[in-house]
Parts: sequence; structure tokens; C-alpha cells
Amino acid sequence: MAKRGPYRKYTKAFKQMAVERMMGSENIETVGRALGVPPRLLYYWRDQLVVSADPNSPSEREKRLRNENSKLKRALADKTLQIDFFRGALQKIEARRQRNDESGAKASTTKSEK
Repeated sequence: MAKRGPYRKYTKAFKQMAVERMMGSENIETVGRALGVPPRLLYYWRDQLVVSADPNSPSEREKRLRNENSKLKRALADKTLQIDFFRGALQKIEARRQRNDESGAKASTTKSEK
């Protein structure tokens, strides 16, 4: 197994420069060797910098849309439950009024004075 060197912290400017060189080159391995950076690390930096630089990139935009879609679905489900509840309550009230009107007894709820 190859011996690893000491951990090295790269500056943001170095990462940006490396990614720019990588984007302009056809052979990523030669860029990595020239900079002393493994190619997989260059790809990782590219993914980080491109996504953070463009908030409307497809992956970020898709995440936002999925999140918004989930919120809207929950809101719709809540409203549907409310409608079902009130529809059922209204049916019970109407059924009581009909029973009370037939028997001649006073209704449990008052009718509107319109």
C-alpha cells in the first residue's frame, strides 16, 4: 500500500485555480500530477465549486422543487381533511334538523333570521 503524505489543507483560491485548469484540460491526471493533487480530489472540488456557485443548478433547483412539492401536498391533505370534517359535521346538523322538524320539537340549533 502506498504511503500517504501529511494532510494538506488547500486554499479556496488554489481549489478554484485547479478546477479551472481541470476544466480547460482533456487529461485530468496530468493536471493532478502537475498540481500534486489526486484526480478524484479535483472532481470533488469541481462538484463543490460548481454547485455552490450556481444555486439554480439542476440538483439544487430540483431539491427546492421537491421540498416545495412536499409542502404543497401536505397543505392539500390538511385542507382535504378539514373539508371532510366540516362536510360530516354539516350532514349531522342537517340530519338533526330534519328529525326535529318532523317531530315538531324545537331544533337544537337556531335558524338564521334572514
